[in-house]
Amino acid sequence: MAQTTSNSAVLIRSEVWSAGLKTVLQENLSAEQYVRWLTEFPDGDQFTIPSIGEGTVRDYSENTPVVYDALDTGEFTFTITEYVQSGNYITEKARQDLFYASQLEAAFLPNQNRAIKEKLETDIFALAAGGASGGQTVSAVNAINGADHRWVASGTSEAMAISDFAKALYSLKKANVPGSSLVAFVDPSVEYSMNALTNLVNVSNNPRWEGIVTSGIGGDARFLKNIYGFDVYTTNFLADAGTTGAETVGSLSVTVGKCNTFYSAASPEIMPFVGAWRQMPKVDGEFNKDYQREEYVTTARYGLKVYRPENLVVVLSDTNIVP
Repeated sequence: MAQTTSNSAVLIRSEVWSAGLKTVLQENLSAEQYVRWLTEFPDGDQFTIPSIGEGTVRDYSENTPVVYDALDTGEFTFTITEYVQSGNYITEKARQDLFYASQLEAAFLPNQNRAIKEKLETDIFALAAGGASGGQTVSAVNAINGADHRWVASGTSEAMAISDFAKALYSLKKANVPGSSLVAFVDPSVEYSMNALTNLVNVSNNPRWEGIVTSGIGGDARFLKNIYGFDVYTTNFLADAGTTGAETVGSLSVTVGKCNTFYSAASPEIMPFVGAWRQMPKVDGEFNKDYQREEYVTTARYGLKVYRPENLVVVLSDTNIVP
């Protein structure tokens, strides 16, 4: 008997399944390296760092008593606030019946670790949003030595402009922040604004952009050129302006704004953020005989806070500028 697709239809699989599982695309995580991580934290959940101010100079007249001035003192208090967990389980029956059981179970721990690291990334950038983090005040210029450290982007429709990079550099210099290892984290809409500039090649007084940019500025989360000394990185983890993306500073407002951050990473001592792990991500796993399932959980404890507000500039830009 001849076999054809007509008389052998029952032998044809109506649906063919892949042997592999599709995973989601994940963004590079970068913020953790720009935090000063405290290691001298033996116990408890609160840590205090004493601080001293600058000395005082006075005019002196011959044969008169010298005036002795005390240095201003203060303290910086830091608290472990976050206790997070990520857990998964697979039942014994699912282990027996699922074709993808081994692949699924193997993905539990990497995905848990990634979830906690994404939470950490989000929390670091949230420090720029202001409020209880000990950082900036929302809807205020947060001036230091007469220079603003928070403002709405000056471009059309509250898009980031080249002048905002220049102003950020000025603000950091006025706060005595080192001009080396300057970094900026911006929303992808800012990268779009920079790529769309018609005078990108001929920006005046900007030797860092000499030459021709042929493939856009962005490249694997890092700009191919730096802007006024800032190495610029794109990220989707920036905090919203205000509480829901809306904020007014002075006469300008954003409605779907993001907190783009600028600072120097010249040394760990001047990082704008400080953090500590009370417990690094730790994995626990066991078989639950009552529920007949294998359980996996990753837990961690950490804290974050703005440490040097003088080394933090936040420029709010709207994200709805991309057509």
